[in-house]
Amino acid sequence: MSNATVNYILPLHRSIRRVCDYIDHNLDKQMTVTHLSEVAALSKYHFHRVFVASTNITVSKYILLARLKRASFELAFETDIKIIDIALKASFDSAEAFSRAFKRTFSQTPSEFRNQPQWPTWHRVLEQAAHKPIENTLNVDIVTFPKTQVAVLEHRGAPERVYETAGEFVNWRKSSGLSPIRSSLTFGLPNGDPSTMPASEFRFKIAGSVAKPIPSNDFGVLNAEISAMRCAKVTHRGSHNTLEQTIYLFYQHWLVDSDEQPAAHPCFFQYLNLIHEVDECDLRTDVFLPLC
Repeated sequence: MSNATVNYILPLHRSIRRVCDYIDHNLDKQMTVTHLSEVAALSKYHFHRVFVASTNITVSKYILLARLKRASFELAFETDIKIIDIALKASFDSAEAFSRAFKRTFSQTPSEFRNQPQWPTWHRVLEQAAHKPIENTLNVDIVTFPKTQVAVLEHRGAPERVYETAGEFVNWRKSSGLSPIRSSLTFGLPNGDPSTMPASEFRFKIAGSVAKPIPSNDFGVLNAEISAMRCAKVTHRGSHNTLEQTIYLFYQHWLVDSDEQPAAHPCFFQYLNLIHEVDECDLRTDVFLPLC
């Protein structure tokens, strides 16, 4: 296994990245503009303008969206948590205030979202609003990925609806106990870049490692295998929504600068932790680029 660290200097506001990271790691705390401007090492008189210029939204909107985004995952995937507890965790004084803010943002009440989340609307809102400055460092390893037996549920269609399939896979894991979330490996295997194909052709296999073949089931989860292959690997830190930024650096910079050739297999992901288990800022995802 070899290791390479590649730094790409991008025209980003590093001080605002530092503030965004601080907010994402402290969603349960009260935050003032004065304190956040100190985190940015900027005068509070300039902080607002620099933040909006870097992210396209105000700092108060960024904080609200970050809290509501975390709450939405808890609503969808942690159905045993009461809505009032999710509201209080998101720094709302009541379930009513939380419901008003949630519906104003995502066009669904928390109860409606829990029962039938409209993921395309959710994606559209967050994509239009949040533009956190990206990291500019890649730590690349060359590894041999081992042959892995998995259970797979395939998503077909619009990538904005992948979370619907993910929810079904989580339900299968919980009900069957055959690929426990906390002790098994979790993978995502797309059939390519969703931005380069019609939504109707997009496929995304959600997979969990298993110790033995699984029986037929009503969820449509099937047996499969991820082949052994030589790969370049980089760990993406943070939101799954910004995975494409890491992949872009991986392909457009590291691969171009290396002597390696990509194999025919598309890149795939191993989720080292899951969105309903940790705050989004603490997500860790290994991106594997198969090599010849």
